Amino acid sequence: MSLLNLCVSNLLQRLAVSAQGSQRCITTATSPLLFRATQVVCAEPLKKKKKMDPQVIRQREEKRKRKIEKAIRKLEKNASQLKPIDEIDVPLSLLQEKEIRSRKTSPISEEEESYRFNLLKQWGHYKQQQCVSEAFMIDSIQESMNRALEELHKESEDLWLEAIQIDPFLIPFHAKGPVKTPPIKDYVAPDGEYINETKVWE
Repeated sequence: MSLLNLCVSNLLQRLAVSAQGSQRCITTATSPLLFRATQVVCAEPLKKKKKMDPQVIRQREEKRKRKIEKAIRKLEKNASQLKPIDEIDVPLSLLQEKEIRSRKTSPISEEEESYRFNLLKQWGHYKQQQCVSEAFMIDSIQESMNRALEELHKESEDLWLEAIQIDPFLIPFHAKGPVKTPPIKDYVAPDGEYINETKVWE
């Protein structure tokens, strides 16, 4: 046996053909370097296109174009309109009764208008001064408390730890106010009407 025949026979012995799914894999080694060949797929003849009149095609294109332009115009027209909220919408009956419900007020004189303006100005100044004084008072109290805690920490750490604990009973609060209707004696509140649809398996 010649050397060429020996090599060919050795090569054929190493040739492995394995089927994996819808592919055929041919290889001459155990590594995944494969020559892949897909299966033959039978083709299907293409559907014949119907010959249409160019005028009909043009009319369809123009109709589609007009429809898109109409939708664009509608969107542009309603662009400034916000989505209505049912809770804020005024009932139509109230809009119709607007003339009846409107109150006629006498015009305000210039003296009254200037008096109201000055009064509002003085009220704003007073509230500003009140806010500043309250903030200053809170800052001074906070600073005094911090100084006292620092001195207490120097004296005794146990007392300082007790002092920084939150006291839940410092400001006891109890509230009992009137209700809309007085309670009815021996009244049992109804549970509500409902239909029991629980499935029972026998």
